[in-house]
Amino acid sequence: MLGDQPVAGLAARTRLAEESGFETVWLADERFFRETYSCLSFLAGQTARVNLGPCVTDPFARHPALTAMALGTLDEVSEGRAILGIGAGVSGFAELGIQSRKPPLAIREAVDLIRQLMAGQEVDYQGEIIQCHRGRLNFAPLRSRVPVRVASNGPLGQKMGGAIADGVMMEGCGSVEEAKAFASTVAEGARKAGRSPNEVKLVARLDCCITNDGKQARDILRPSVTRVIAQANSRFYTLEAQGLTLPKNVVEAIGPVPYAAGVAPFAPLFPLVTDRHVDALTLCGTVQEITQHMVDLRRAGITGFNIFPVPAPGTTYEDVIVRFGTQVWPAVETAFAKESDNGTV
Repeated sequence: MLGDQPVAGLAARTRLAEESGFETVWLADERFFRETYSCLSFLAGQTARVNLGPCVTDPFARHPALTAMALGTLDEVSEGRAILGIGAGVSGFAELGIQSRKPPLAIREAVDLIRQLMAGQEVDYQGEIIQCHRGRLNFAPLRSRVPVRVASNGPLGQKMGGAIADGVMMEGCGSVEEAKAFASTVAEGARKAGRSPNEVKLVARLDCCITNDGKQARDILRPSVTRVIAQANSRFYTLEAQGLTLPKNVVEAIGPVPYAAGVAPFAPLFPLVTDRHVDALTLCGTVQEITQHMVDLRRAGITGFNIFPVPAPGTTYEDVIVRFGTQVWPAVETAFAKESDNGTV
C-alpha cells in the first residue's frame, strides 16, 4: 500500500488482506505520504496474523539506527509480526537534498547495523557509508532478528541480498526470462557467502490488475509500464534480448522527468508499448490469465509475490485484494501442487 489514504482506510484494506489470505502487508516508506511506522503500528492493532513492514525504507533518508528503533517498536506492538523491506530508495531525495552513494554497500551496512542493535549490542559501527558511535537501543526488542527483504533491480544489490537477506525482491520481474536471470544472480551471491540459494526467498514485486477483459487490464497498466521502461531507473536483464526496449532517440526526446511528475510526460510513448511489454512487467488480465502467469513464474524460481493492486473502472482496490487472495492465489497453489505431485517442477 501507499500511504495515500486516510489511516482508517489503510486499516480497512489491511484487515481485508488478512481475511483474504495474504501473508504480509507492506506500506511504502515514501515521501511525503503518511508516516510509515506510525501507520504500521496502528495497523498492527487492527490485525492478528498478517506480517507488517515498510516496502521499502532506505539507508539514506532514515538512519539505520532509527530504523532499528522503529522496527523493534513495531515488532513489540505487533507481537512479532514486523518485517523489514529495504532498498536504495529515491522518493523525496531531491526535495530533501539527499544524495545516495554506493547503495548496495549502504544497504549491506544498514542491515548489519540494524541486526546488531536489535540483538542488544552497543555498536560502534564505522562503515564506509554508515556510521554509528556507541549506539544502543534502550529497550530489548521482542525478537533479536526480524526477517529482511532486500529490494533491488541491479546485480550488485541482488547478489548482496543473496548473501545477507532472508529474501530478495525485484520490481517488474514479470517474465520467465527475467525471473530465471534474477534467480541466478541471487543464487550466485548466496553461494559466494556460503549459503544455500534455497535459504533466500525470491519475490516478484508487480502491479496487478484483475478484470474479465484482459485487454482492458493491459491498457490500464500501460502508462506505468511505459514510465518504468523509459526512465530505466529499474534495471532489467532480459528486456533487450526479448525485444522489449524502446527506441533510444524517442525516449531521449522526452527529456529528463522528475520522479514526482508521474506518467503524464510519457504519454507520447504509450502507443509503442505493446501487450508483451505490459505482461513482462506486471500481472494483469483475467483470473485464469494471471494464474497461469504466476505458475510460470514459480516454475522459473519465484517463491513469493508482492502485488500493488490497480483497479479497473467500475471496480475498487479492495476488489483486487479479494480476487487475488481468494481466487488467484488458491488457483496458483492448486496448479503448482498438481505439477509438484506429477514431478514436473
